[in-house]
Amino acid sequence: MNAIKEYFGDIDIYLFDQLLKGRFDHCKTILDVGCGGGRNLVYFLKNEFDVYGIDPDPSAIRRAQDLATSLNPNLSSGQFINGVAENLPYSKDYFDLVICSAVLHFAKDQNHFEQMLSSIWNVLKPGGYLFTRLASSIGIEHLIKDKGNGTWLLPDGSVRYLVDEEALLKYTSTLNGMLFEPVKTTNVQNLRCMTTWCLQKM
Repeated sequence: MNAIKEYFGDIDIYLFDQLLKGRFDHCKTILDVGCGGGRNLVYFLKNEFDVYGIDPDPSAIRRAQDLATSLNPNLSSGQFINGVAENLPYSKDYFDLVICSAVLHFAKDQNHFEQMLSSIWNVLKPGGYLFTRLASSIGIEHLIKDKGNGTWLLPDGSVRYLVDEEALLKYTSTLNGMLFEPVKTTNVQNLRCMTTWCLQKM
């Protein structure tokens, strides 16, 4: 178990599932939107993928840079920068894989959510993969309270922008994307639900 953790780090279990399936083996350029300290990037850094990360928290970026330097000294520290999902400073169609874990549910409203999603989709290559994890209302519809603008009070006390399956399938179609995994939702003791939404850009 320790060897697995050393090789993959504290990776999101659903992203780990995709790696075990070999889904991203042929990807070269990777972007983690809301990368934090880089917990989802250990495998990619160790295997010399061309890895980029962006996060609004300067201290998180410093941690991610330190991690990248320790695991892949050839990688430029300038590939980890401060910034926000709705205004990604990268070229159109640049990345083979974009990871966006626990970010989109911090949208202030539907417009903000769609700005983030559009910005992320813009930098993804045709044929590329988008891996997202976000809070949803799926399975706890009767337990959440509407706070307006698409945000909801969850039983755990947090306020999040929530999507449902209908919205995710609508966005999949609007973006001209394709699900490469079924939409999967984890219910955490009826306190919150986290949904995995995995798209390939057509």
